[in-house]
Amino acid sequence: MKSYHRKLVLKIIIYTLFIFSLSACSDKDEAKITHIEVTNSSNSDSVDWAKYGNNYENHRFSELNQITTENVEQLELAWSYQTGIKKTFQTSPIVVDGVMFITTPLNDVISMDALTGNEIWRYEHDLNGDMFCCGPSNRGPAVSDGKVFTVTIDARLIALDQKTGKRLWDVPISDPNSGVDEEMNPITSMEELKGAVMTGASGHSASLAPQVFDGKVFVGITGAGYGLHMEVEQDGKSTLAVGGFSGGGHGLRGFMVAYDVNTGDEIWRWYSSSEEDWAGDWIETASGGESFNRDIKKEKENYKKYKDSWKLGGGSIWTTPAIDTELGLLYFGTGNPSPQMEDSTRPGDSRNTVSLVAVDVNTGKLKWAYQQVPHDRWGYDVASPPVLFDFIKGGKTIKAVSQASKVGWLYVHNRATGELLMRSDAFVPQENLFARPTEEGVRIAPSTFGATTWSPAAYHPELNSMFIAGIYTVAKFYTKKLMPEPGKPWDSFTFFKPTTDPTWGNITSVDLTTGKIKWEVKTDQPMVGGVMTTAGGLLFAGEGSGNFNAYEAKSGKLLWQYKSQYGVNAPPITYKLNGTQYIAVASGGSGLFKYTMGDEILVFKLK
Repeated sequence: MKSYHRKLVLKIIIYTLFIFSLSACSDKDEAKITHIEVTNSSNSDSVDWAKYGNNYENHRFSELNQITTENVEQLELAWSYQTGIKKTFQTSPIVVDGVMFITTPLNDVISMDALTGNEIWRYEHDLNGDMFCCGPSNRGPAVSDGKVFTVTIDARLIALDQKTGKRLWDVPISDPNSGVDEEMNPITSMEELKGAVMTGASGHSASLAPQVFDGKVFVGITGAGYGLHMEVEQDGKSTLAVGGFSGGGHGLRGFMVAYDVNTGDEIWRWYSSSEEDWAGDWIETASGGESFNRDIKKEKENYKKYKDSWKLGGGSIWTTPAIDTELGLLYFGTGNPSPQMEDSTRPGDSRNTVSLVAVDVNTGKLKWAYQQVPHDRWGYDVASPPVLFDFIKGGKTIKAVSQASKVGWLYVHNRATGELLMRSDAFVPQENLFARPTEEGVRIAPSTFGATTWSPAAYHPELNSMFIAGIYTVAKFYTKKLMPEPGKPWDSFTFFKPTTDPTWGNITSVDLTTGKIKWEVKTDQPMVGGVMTTAGGLLFAGEGSGNFNAYEAKSGKLLWQYKSQYGVNAPPITYKLNGTQYIAVASGGSGLFKYTMGDEILVFKLK
């Protein structure tokens, strides 16, 4: 009898502790546990998607081949999940041990059973403020060391317990209110910007999926080179215009930072802009001989006056880095210098902005940087994640890093030295590339939206191809004189505004030996969100129209299509659970591209 009472008391204690743990997790800033059973995925016939790019090389390629070109037409919806937050939805899910982890545009983190979609826990983030530079968006979590890591639009890095969602630590990356609010008054009289409405505020933010390696969490900051973002009416439709003021005082410094995975302590910080060699080499032409149309003489005359422009030099970091674990190097892109587009108060190359950068993973020390557009005036951020692969040249294998650029070329570099090995053919049409903005406006393509934006590319090793989600838009780039105002430093404003030309998108297969285009598939709307490819011979990508497509990777032939009610503007993933291969993607559109916004995770399997 005594033994029975002891067991009863023990059961009561255990139950009480369990209820207490649930209530402790229900605070606003902790996780809400709504489902505690997880599908058993311990058998050997399960394959995770454990990193943003599926590996440190950012390949977005999977060896899974259960779904093939022969049976892909049998794909059907296995389950879906609604987050309840219908805003620009860019998350790339992570799947580890049968559990899927996603992030929402407002920085909630959700854990769910990857077999059924049943929610396990949800961390709800309290945002510090309601106005952020780059809008609500987040590109996904990282999972490592028993933790889930996520950045927030109010510039924080948060570590959660992988099993429970409990917040373990929370550190500020920067002050989200550190920017300078721009003013609309100086531009309201411009015919081209009549009725313009400001849609953002300058300031540090963060949206990339973190990368974790060797006890460190790597994250970058955005909002550093932010200009003035405006909604304007054109032919009865709302469109985005972006510009920047002269005079200095506009912008911040971008940076990459490494934190300790266990404590959140900062280990090192590398800034995109620095006093050292900020002016650079006064480069006048691109690698193919294209002129950057710079007035080098005038820039050099102005340099003494504005040599401190590096202090607000810009260089945001938008996407997840790649890592060479043997070389110990971290690769990432940097954004435009500040002020955006307006160059009169930042003479020189603005070294290390609009660049592909390699830094030491342990120290943050710069190994090399390749600047795609010195003295950028067009907003050509290096935004799409770098991809590592083996490049064959003259029968020799070279460890390489590639980057699909906003200017329309795929760049391939020696990843140890930065040497440019190849520049591909243009994967979108180019018009007046690098032309100087004028008073009347000059047509340029690609526009600031880029030939591709943050969308990750995908590498297929057997086909030796890189697949890129492309954008074709034309814009006019203007520079206008401003009337002086007391206490205001500006005297000009440079901006772009899209034309009424047709816009469209494409998916392009680039041959990684020759740089030639193997094939191209056009889409009705600009492509944003990224691609994924598999050993089953397939390429998956979504469209703003809601189409989610499977193509034959070898030819570009459309083999299967699912119609979502929202834009599919996030990168797909694939995983295998208990012997079944699944395809997953977020469907939630894009506010920037005016694609229908929603809140769904869609998961597919064969019938």
